[in-house]
Amino acid sequence: MKRIGFISLLILLVASACLSGCTSGAGQGTADDKTLQLILSGEPTSLDPADAFDSDTLDVTHNLFEGLMRLDKTHKPQPAVAEKAELSADGLSYTFKLKKTYWSNGDPLTAHDFEYAWKRALNPKRAYQTAFLFYFIEGAEEYNTGKGTEDQVAVKAVDDTTLEVKLKQPTPSFLELVSYPAFSPVNRKVDAQNANWHAEAKTYVSNGAFKLTEWKHDAELKAEKNEKYHNQDKVKLATLHYSIINDNKTAYTMFKTGKLDVVSKSQVPADLVPSLIESGKLKPSDGNGLAFFRFNVEKEPFTNQKVRKAFALAIDRKTIAEQIIAGGEQPAYGYVHPSAPNDFRQIGGNMIQDNQTAEAKRLLAEGMKEEGWDKLPEVTLLYSNSNEKNKKVAEAVQEMIRKGLGVNIRLQAKERKVFFADERSQNYKMSLASFLADYNDVYNYLESFQTGHSMNRTNWSNAKYDELLKEAANTADIKERDRLLHEAEKILIEEAPLTPLYFYTNAVVEQRGITGILRHPVGPSDYTQADKVNEGND
Repeated sequence: MKRIGFISLLILLVASACLSGCTSGAGQGTADDKTLQLILSGEPTSLDPADAFDSDTLDVTHNLFEGLMRLDKTHKPQPAVAEKAELSADGLSYTFKLKKTYWSNGDPLTAHDFEYAWKRALNPKRAYQTAFLFYFIEGAEEYNTGKGTEDQVAVKAVDDTTLEVKLKQPTPSFLELVSYPAFSPVNRKVDAQNANWHAEAKTYVSNGAFKLTEWKHDAELKAEKNEKYHNQDKVKLATLHYSIINDNKTAYTMFKTGKLDVVSKSQVPADLVPSLIESGKLKPSDGNGLAFFRFNVEKEPFTNQKVRKAFALAIDRKTIAEQIIAGGEQPAYGYVHPSAPNDFRQIGGNMIQDNQTAEAKRLLAEGMKEEGWDKLPEVTLLYSNSNEKNKKVAEAVQEMIRKGLGVNIRLQAKERKVFFADERSQNYKMSLASFLADYNDVYNYLESFQTGHSMNRTNWSNAKYDELLKEAANTADIKERDRLLHEAEKILIEEAPLTPLYFYTNAVVEQRGITGILRHPVGPSDYTQADKVNEGND
């Protein structure tokens, strides 16, 4: 650990003391104040539910929309817009009966809106990055990849209140999957009249517990209780207010003065995280996903597998997790998170080791010789400047690679939207990336690296890997399915189009009087049952 200077130590002590006793009148409101003050680390990339993919955007869209199912406090899917869901004996067909519900503009919501929305998400001309989530549906992948038609997608509104869905193979996690924002309905009439309805508050139409009423781009969003929501009498909050802030010190100051009600671990100054955990104010809990490095295998020097593996072996994940991040994260020696089902990580064990400097140097030399390089092509590490954690990790790894391999990496920080755009277009050599599971299934971790997959932003392709994932997707036996996925993960780590860094944990600090927020190991937070009672600042 670096020695903390006197001034930094003084700031730490004062801030920690404030956690125990400081209060402020600013932003506290009254007992009748039912506005939940929240934070986003950047402008939402899109509030189109079919295009929501980063954690901030998902947090907003999940509370503006409601799908057929919604996760309960035990993280199990329960009927939401659906009245009930019936599964056929062969496990291939779902019939959803819908409740009588309405859009925020008063239009009736029907099964046709779901059929329209799901096929819209698969439309290849729209190029939605969530399209792959629908591939369990018969005809979905074919339509999305230009090998089939929209009519062949097995989603059909039989009438206004009945939706039928046919799957390619039995999919035990399907009901959990349809609780994800991408599976939300879309108002057909509104979308036909204005394709950009989701870009501004005044044209925004949704069906969830809250409706978007104000959106000052790059500054704030406001969502008020939706009086058309079918369960609106159980919604206790009046407003969700999101402040867009990408500076941790500013965010934490706002929390201390009562201007924010909830901040996550990633939005707290890194120097304060250990003391907040020790005091019990910040409580790590099960999470999902991980931070990792992507290597673009079509850009030198990462065209060579040995060079990629050398970089992977030169990293000290334990130091990054325990000293750089220091927020309860675990070093990642595999790609699949320990919280994944069937003890997958525990059975798979560690697949890579830290600080294998001698082996890393040997592989680097061999790789350079194979390519005929006397000097390694320049390496640039791309990362998002949305929080200070990314910068700290990038700088730490820059130093590890310099010491371990004698390679100087150039760091390139970009605003979040630009960062995501560069990753999607493969405009990078090495990037500090993030994965959050969409549904609680090992397959979800590994599916993105199949050849041609919309989320495979490494350009890597491996026929054996593709075969294993395809076979796993069509295997009902859990043990055999996991065996196939273990084999696939081994290929992924050995071929190294990526290397894992650390597994995420969830942790937030809240003001007193905040209750009822549903947080899930997999999926965004749910505020439909949340409440706020004024008890002063924490």
